[in-house]
Amino acid sequence: MEISPSSSPMTQLLRQWSGGDKSALDKLTPVVYDQLHRLASRCLRSERPNHSLCATALVHEAYLRLIDADVAWQDRIHFFAVSARLMRRILVDHAKKNGREKRGGGAEVIPLDEAIVVGPDATAGLLELDTALERLAAQDHRKSEIVELLCFGGLTYDETAVVLKISPATVHREIKLAKAWLHREIIRGAA
Repeated sequence: MEISPSSSPMTQLLRQWSGGDKSALDKLTPVVYDQLHRLASRCLRSERPNHSLCATALVHEAYLRLIDADVAWQDRIHFFAVSARLMRRILVDHAKKNGREKRGGGAEVIPLDEAIVVGPDATAGLLELDTALERLAAQDHRKSEIVELLCFGGLTYDETAVVLKISPATVHREIKLAKAWLHREIIRGAA
């Protein structure tokens, strides 16, 4: 028997925490820590090998910001979608702080699938992708959210559909269009 997202123990703890119950946060922390650590590791795989942030530091920074966030948590998927966005923002802020080049910086032009895949072979800079995603968000916020949730958040197509309240088929269609748009923008930015 499958537990519905709205009645899961994690969702109940998230809602109690949103309602001001600090003890719910204490109970929630061990439940989400390993998943947040996996999410942070996934976000960092696309970074340079000698990145000064490790997954644990990224989780702790995100956790501190999540504690201070005033969010009415809907469910587990919503929590991890917000966490993924927050981790991306932390990485972008960290890159900006450390003075990385903003546009191309001599990076080779690569296919978009390689540029936005989070993994050891991804070579496009986070700042370049972030800049392209910001431009995409200005034109089509939903496509930008889909890329963010799938590529940074590690959500599945079905989970992304639930978060955005659209069908999985729409997620498939929109990610194809978003990839094509981002590919063009990354190439344009590297030129």
